[in-house]
Amino acid sequence: MSEHLLLAPLLESYFRRRLTKQRNATPATVASYRDALRMLIIFAATRLAKKPAALALEDLDRDLVLAFLDELEEKRKNVIATRNARLAAIRSFFHHVAAADPASFGVAQRVLTIPIKRAHIEVTHHLTKAEVDALIAAPDQRTSRGRRDRTFLLFLARTGARVSEATGVNANDLQLERPHPQVLLRGKGRRDRVVPIAKDLARALTSLLSERGIAHHEPRAIFVGARNERLTRFGATHIVRRAATEAVPTRPALADKPISPHIFRHSLAMKLLQSGVDLLTIQAWLGHAQVATTHRYAAADVEMMRNGLEKAGVTGAHGVRFRPNDSVLQLLNSI
Repeated sequence: MSEHLLLAPLLESYFRRRLTKQRNATPATVASYRDALRMLIIFAATRLAKKPAALALEDLDRDLVLAFLDELEEKRKNVIATRNARLAAIRSFFHHVAAADPASFGVAQRVLTIPIKRAHIEVTHHLTKAEVDALIAAPDQRTSRGRRDRTFLLFLARTGARVSEATGVNANDLQLERPHPQVLLRGKGRRDRVVPIAKDLARALTSLLSERGIAHHEPRAIFVGARNERLTRFGATHIVRRAATEAVPTRPALADKPISPHIFRHSLAMKLLQSGVDLLTIQAWLGHAQVATTHRYAAADVEMMRNGLEKAGVTGAHGVRFRPNDSVLQLLNSI
């Protein structure tokens, strides 16, 4: 087998040159694409009974990639959005392969024909104010872990930050001494933004920094795990789910809701919308690249739609239904 078909040099040039130097991809993007390709290679090695280092590019053909994507959904129970995110990473790599190694163009082109799978767009779930308050109050304030958990939950609820933004915040990103406190969030695609900090969150953050002995100007992580390392996405999810378990006895409805760090973001967006904040302001607050993404919250607010019907004077009385008398129209109407 020719050397140009080996995976190692193509992977190295992809991550070191294409993603890092040419695309200037963020560390989060590099990590996400690395994990997707690692999963694909492990799947291929297991399926073909080869060591990962012995795999050639032609081993990663279209059929194998499709089998990998099917396993993500069927065995790992990944949602379609996650499946598509993995496919995006694989397609990015094979775009590089097609450009860097013309001899492999045929293999790459067949993989690139795999389409993105259409997903059902579900209703955006959110929590009521009482449910958010119950989650925030759930951690035990008598322990350092409980105080950290409450501050983290409060941060998610008051800022609407993505989990990666919340865990990535350092002490020097906070401006707590201003008359109106605020925080710098480093968003997706290097889209940084500044959002206001509520008074209760400012007090909790000040107390947490004091407890951990961190000065406001230090570039140190605010939220850390048991080993004093920056909190991970897994750790953040665990905090939220633990709080949900403790809050269910007081708020039983939480048991039937998809509780995750992201639901705080949805809940804040809905609260802002219901309070009369315009979509463009909510878009800027949440860091959405397009207002269409923010618009889904308006589509999810049934109560606002119901109020709209009342203001429009729509009574709900049924009018006379059109009944076609033409045979062709009657046929189409019956289908």
